[in-house]
Amino acid sequence: MPFKKRDYKERERETFNAEAWQPKTQLGKDVKSHKITSIEEIFHMGKPIQEPAIIDALLPNIDSEVIEIASTQRATKNGRKQKFRATVIVGDGNGHVGVGSGKDIEVKAAITSAIISAKRNVIPVLLGCGSWQCLCGTKHSMPFKIEGRCGSVEVVLKPAPRGIGIVASGPVRKLLALAGVKDAWSFSRGRTKAKYNTMVAAYTALDSMNRMKNISETKHEHGISETK
Repeated sequence: MPFKKRDYKERERETFNAEAWQPKTQLGKDVKSHKITSIEEIFHMGKPIQEPAIIDALLPNIDSEVIEIASTQRATKNGRKQKFRATVIVGDGNGHVGVGSGKDIEVKAAITSAIISAKRNVIPVLLGCGSWQCLCGTKHSMPFKIEGRCGSVEVVLKPAPRGIGIVASGPVRKLLALAGVKDAWSFSRGRTKAKYNTMVAAYTALDSMNRMKNISETKHEHGISETK
Protein backbone atom coordinates (compact mmCIF):
# COMPACT_ATOMS: atom_id res chain seq x y z
CA MET A 1 0.00 0.00 0.00
CA PRO A 2 1.27 3.53 -0.72
CA PHE A 3 2.34 5.72 2.13
CA LYS A 4 -0.61 8.00 2.86
CA LYS A 5 0.77 10.27 5.59
CA ARG A 6 1.96 12.95 3.18
CA ASP A 7 0.96 15.72 5.59
CA TYR A 8 2.93 14.24 8.48
CA LYS A 9 4.23 17.07 10.68
CA GLU A 10 6.64 16.93 13.54
CA ARG A 11 8.78 19.28 15.57
CA GLU A 12 12.02 17.87 16.87
CA ARG A 13 14.82 19.40 18.90
CA GLU A 14 17.77 17.36 20.06
CA THR A 15 19.85 18.33 23.07
CA PHE A 16 23.37 19.32 22.05
CA ASN A 17 26.28 18.33 24.27
CA ALA A 18 29.16 20.70 23.53
CA GLU A 19 31.60 18.84 25.77
CA ALA A 20 31.07 15.49 24.04
CA TRP A 21 31.29 17.02 20.57
CA GLN A 22 34.42 15.99 18.67
CA PRO A 23 34.74 18.30 15.63
CA LYS A 24 36.18 16.83 12.43
CA THR A 25 36.80 20.02 10.46
CA GLN A 26 38.99 23.02 11.19
CA LEU A 27 35.92 25.24 11.24
CA GLY A 28 34.36 23.03 13.90
CA LYS A 29 37.55 23.11 15.96
CA ASP A 30 37.59 26.92 15.82
CA VAL A 31 33.98 27.03 17.00
CA LYS A 32 34.63 24.67 19.91
CA SER A 33 37.76 26.58 20.96
CA HIS A 34 35.71 29.84 20.84
CA LYS A 35 37.87 31.38 18.13
CA ILE A 36 34.60 31.80 16.22
CA THR A 37 31.76 32.97 18.44
CA SER A 38 28.98 33.84 15.97
CA ILE A 39 27.46 32.38 12.84
CA GLU A 40 27.88 35.72 11.07
CA GLU A 41 31.67 35.29 11.18
CA ILE A 42 31.35 32.05 9.21
CA PHE A 43 29.05 33.68 6.66
CA HIS A 44 31.52 36.54 6.28
CA MET A 45 34.39 34.12 5.65
CA GLY A 46 32.31 32.25 3.08
CA LYS A 47 33.27 28.80 4.39
CA PRO A 48 30.84 25.89 3.96
CA ILE A 49 29.29 24.40 7.08
CA GLN A 50 29.96 20.67 6.94
CA GLU A 51 29.09 19.78 10.54
CA PRO A 52 25.54 20.30 11.84
CA ALA A 53 26.98 20.58 15.36
CA ILE A 54 28.37 23.99 14.37
CA ILE A 55 24.81 25.26 13.97
CA ASP A 56 23.80 23.68 17.29
CA ALA A 57 26.70 25.41 19.03
CA LEU A 58 26.19 28.88 17.53
CA LEU A 59 22.38 28.85 17.22
CA PRO A 60 21.11 27.07 20.35
CA ASN A 61 17.52 28.24 19.76
CA ILE A 62 17.23 26.69 16.30
CA ASP A 63 14.06 24.71 15.69
CA SER A 64 13.11 22.14 13.07
CA GLU A 65 9.83 21.26 11.42
CA VAL A 66 8.99 18.39 9.10
CA ILE A 67 7.02 19.64 6.10
CA GLU A 68 6.52 16.48 4.08
CA ILE A 69 7.21 12.76 4.14
CA ALA A 70 6.79 11.06 0.78
CA SER A 71 7.29 7.51 -0.42
CA THR A 72 9.82 6.86 -3.19
CA GLN A 73 10.56 3.68 -5.13
CA ARG A 74 13.60 2.52 -7.07
CA ALA A 75 13.65 -0.39 -9.50
CA THR A 76 16.46 -2.92 -8.96
CA LYS A 77 17.28 -6.44 -10.18
CA ASN A 78 15.63 -7.86 -7.06
CA GLY A 79 12.48 -5.79 -7.49
CA ARG A 80 11.40 -2.41 -6.25
CA LYS A 81 12.92 -0.89 -3.15
CA GLN A 82 10.88 1.62 -1.21
CA LYS A 83 12.28 4.52 0.79
CA PHE A 84 10.85 7.54 2.56
CA ARG A 85 11.92 11.09 1.71
CA ALA A 86 11.58 13.70 4.45
CA THR A 87 11.67 17.44 3.83
CA VAL A 88 12.63 19.61 6.81
CA ILE A 89 12.98 23.32 7.57
CA VAL A 90 15.24 24.61 10.35
CA GLY A 91 15.41 28.16 11.67
CA ASP A 92 15.76 30.28 14.78
CA GLY A 93 13.12 32.87 13.93
CA ASN A 94 15.76 35.58 13.93
CA GLY A 95 17.27 35.75 10.45
CA HIS A 96 18.63 32.21 9.95
CA VAL A 97 16.94 29.41 8.01
CA GLY A 98 17.81 26.22 6.14
CA VAL A 99 16.07 23.60 3.98
CA GLY A 100 17.07 19.97 3.57
CA SER A 101 15.81 16.54 2.56
CA GLY A 102 16.84 12.99 3.41
CA LYS A 103 15.96 9.46 2.37
CA ASP A 104 15.96 6.19 4.29
CA ILE A 105 14.00 2.97 4.64
CA GLU A 106 12.68 4.23 8.00
CA VAL A 107 10.83 7.48 8.61
CA LYS A 108 12.79 8.41 11.74
CA ALA A 109 16.14 7.97 10.00
CA ALA A 110 14.92 9.99 6.99
CA ILE A 111 13.91 12.87 9.28
CA THR A 112 17.29 12.81 11.04
CA SER A 113 19.11 12.87 7.70
CA ALA A 114 16.93 15.77 6.50
CA ILE A 115 17.63 17.79 9.66
CA ILE A 116 21.39 17.31 9.19
CA SER A 117 21.08 18.43 5.56
CA ALA A 118 19.01 21.47 6.52
CA LYS A 119 21.51 22.59 9.17
CA ARG A 120 24.31 22.40 6.63
CA ASN A 121 22.28 24.66 4.34
CA VAL A 122 21.56 27.41 6.90
CA ILE A 123 21.79 30.90 5.38
CA PRO A 124 21.39 34.42 6.80
CA VAL A 125 18.16 36.22 5.95
CA LEU A 126 18.20 39.98 5.52
CA LEU A 127 15.22 41.47 7.36
CA GLY A 128 13.83 44.96 6.99
CA CYS A 129 10.79 47.09 6.19
CA GLY A 130 10.52 47.56 2.42
CA SER A 131 6.80 48.30 2.21
CA TRP A 132 5.94 51.85 1.13
CA GLN A 133 2.71 51.49 3.15
CA CYS A 134 4.60 51.05 6.41
CA LEU A 135 8.12 52.51 6.57
CA CYS A 136 8.32 51.78 10.30
CA GLY A 137 12.00 50.94 10.17
CA THR A 138 11.69 47.67 12.12
CA LYS A 139 12.86 44.28 10.85
CA HIS A 140 9.51 42.57 10.37
CA SER A 141 9.61 41.86 6.61
CA MET A 142 11.97 41.88 3.61
CA PRO A 143 13.72 45.06 2.48
CA PHE A 144 12.61 44.62 -1.15
CA LYS A 145 10.91 42.26 -3.60
CA ILE A 146 12.76 38.99 -4.25
CA GLU A 147 12.24 36.03 -6.56
CA GLY A 148 13.33 32.39 -6.58
CA ARG A 149 12.90 29.39 -8.83
CA CYS A 150 13.23 25.61 -8.55
CA GLY A 151 12.13 23.38 -11.41
CA SER A 152 8.84 24.68 -12.75
CA VAL A 153 7.97 26.52 -9.52
CA GLU A 154 8.60 30.25 -9.27
CA VAL A 155 8.03 32.11 -5.99
CA VAL A 156 7.87 35.89 -5.61
CA LEU A 157 8.10 37.42 -2.12
CA LYS A 158 7.09 41.02 -1.46
CA PRO A 159 7.42 43.08 1.73
CA ALA A 160 4.14 43.83 3.51
CA PRO A 161 3.19 46.41 6.17
CA ARG A 162 2.99 45.45 9.82
CA GLY A 163 -0.10 43.52 10.85
CA ILE A 164 -0.71 41.81 7.50
CA GLY A 165 0.99 38.56 8.51
CA ILE A 166 2.47 36.05 6.09
CA VAL A 167 0.12 35.66 3.12
CA ALA A 168 1.50 32.50 1.52
CA SER A 169 0.94 28.78 1.10
CA GLY A 170 1.68 26.40 3.95
CA PRO A 171 5.32 25.49 3.14
CA VAL A 172 6.33 29.05 2.25
CA ARG A 173 4.57 30.48 5.31
CA LYS A 174 6.43 28.10 7.64
CA LEU A 175 9.74 28.82 5.94
CA LEU A 176 9.32 32.57 6.34
CA ALA A 177 8.16 32.18 9.95
CA LEU A 178 11.25 30.17 10.90
CA ALA A 179 13.38 32.74 9.07
CA GLY A 180 11.98 35.54 11.22
CA VAL A 181 9.70 37.20 8.66
CA LYS A 182 6.42 38.33 10.23
CA ASP A 183 4.71 40.14 7.35
CA ALA A 184 4.98 39.27 3.66
CA TRP A 185 3.02 38.77 0.46
CA SER A 186 3.85 35.89 -1.86
CA PHE A 187 2.97 34.77 -5.36
CA SER A 188 3.83 31.43 -6.93
CA ARG A 189 3.34 29.74 -10.27
CA GLY A 190 4.13 26.32 -11.65
CA ARG A 191 3.51 22.92 -10.07
CA THR A 192 3.15 24.24 -6.54
CA LYS A 193 1.84 20.88 -5.29
CA ALA A 194 5.49 19.82 -5.18
CA LYS A 195 6.22 21.09 -1.67
CA TYR A 196 9.96 20.51 -1.89
CA ASN A 197 10.34 22.57 -5.07
CA THR A 198 8.14 25.31 -3.62
CA MET A 199 10.24 25.56 -0.46
CA VAL A 200 13.52 25.50 -2.37
CA ALA A 201 12.22 28.28 -4.64
CA ALA A 202 11.38 30.42 -1.58
CA TYR A 203 14.73 29.49 0.00
CA THR A 204 16.52 30.54 -3.20
CA ALA A 205 14.65 33.85 -3.13
CA LEU A 206 15.84 34.55 0.42
CA ASP A 207 19.38 33.51 -0.47
CA SER A 208 19.39 35.88 -3.46
CA MET A 209 19.67 38.81 -1.03
CA ASN A 210 23.03 37.45 0.15
CA ARG A 211 24.40 37.58 -3.39
CA MET A 212 23.59 41.26 -3.81
CA LYS A 213 26.29 43.83 -3.17
CA ASN A 214 25.69 47.11 -1.50
CA ILE A 215 26.33 50.07 -3.80
CA SER A 216 28.58 51.74 -1.27
CA GLU A 217 30.65 48.56 -0.86
CA THR A 218 31.04 48.26 -4.62
CA LYS A 219 32.25 51.85 -4.86
CA HIS A 220 34.68 51.27 -2.03
CA GLU A 221 36.10 48.17 -3.75
CA HIS A 222 36.70 50.13 -6.96
CA GLY A 223 38.06 53.18 -5.16
CA ILE A 224 35.22 55.46 -6.26
CA SER A 225 34.59 58.43 -3.99
CA GLU A 226 30.98 59.26 -3.08
CA THR A 227 31.73 62.97 -2.83
CA LYS A 228 32.09 65.12 -5.91
